[in-house]
Amino acid sequence: MTLYLSESDVQELLSPAEAVDAVDACFRRMAAGTVELAPRRRLALEDGRLADMAASDLELGYAGVKAYAGFGDGAAFVVALFSTQQPALVAVIEADWLGRLRTGAASAVAAKYLARDGATSLGVLGCGGQAETQVTCIRAALPAVERVVAYCRTERNLKAFCKRVGAEAGESHRDAAAQDVVVTITTSRDPVLRGEWLQEGALVCAAGANNGKSRELDNVVLERASLVCCDWLAQAQVESADLIEPVETGVLDWLEVHELHEVVGGDLPGRQSPDDIIVFKSNGIAAWDIAVAAAVVERARERNAGTQL
Repeated sequence: MTLYLSESDVQELLSPAEAVDAVDACFRRMAAGTVELAPRRRLALEDGRLADMAASDLELGYAGVKAYAGFGDGAAFVVALFSTQQPALVAVIEADWLGRLRTGAASAVAAKYLARDGATSLGVLGCGGQAETQVTCIRAALPAVERVVAYCRTERNLKAFCKRVGAEAGESHRDAAAQDVVVTITTSRDPVLRGEWLQEGALVCAAGANNGKSRELDNVVLERASLVCCDWLAQAQVESADLIEPVETGVLDWLEVHELHEVVGGDLPGRQSPDDIIVFKSNGIAAWDIAVAAAVVERARERNAGTQL
């Protein structure tokens, strides 16, 4: 039988810390070469887009497809999870919250491996639906984070977000940018983070722009970076204007862009100095969705949750 899990089921079953563990393990399996990925595709809808992306994780024992239809007033997400050993549709999962968790968890894994020792502050640029799990997941990965500074241009949204996650409101982009770990999670088409604002030793997790046209980082961020990594190079070369445009102008070379699983798996040393500025460009890959979906299914089985179809 196929298990159906709703948005509320996912929210009740999986904690941010569990999502971080699932995505961390996913990066390790990517390093071991047991994960295959298919890039995101986008198709036109009436005033919207349909997107799909897929992954097969042989060591985990699951494969699947994430699909979502996005419009100006919202989006609907689903993950279909299959067994890699037999013809079985294991689960159908509503995946808005799941997607937010896996995106936050990926930034948290980057923070776990690449933030400087002793990092105690987090800056967040953006206060939308994806920003909350950035905070909760990074806090789970870095318990020493005591201060969260957030900024977005809409004062009402900023106040509500800060109240929700226990952050302080910055007066400008600079306040959020001056922290040990800096997350950009916006829908802006133009840079919201300038390299001159970063302190020595900062880790930047750029997680908002993935359409190949929008940028969250200016060139100075890349110029100052000692290490630049992404989630999957093949997808970054199509979706990451934050990297594509600096490469086109000679600020960066694709040979200088690594994949985070190289660090997690121990093939790349990562941070070399407390003063290094490091960039993680996150576009979102289906392997994370499969890993977190599998974790949710395991919790559902343990607690007899969800609906059998």
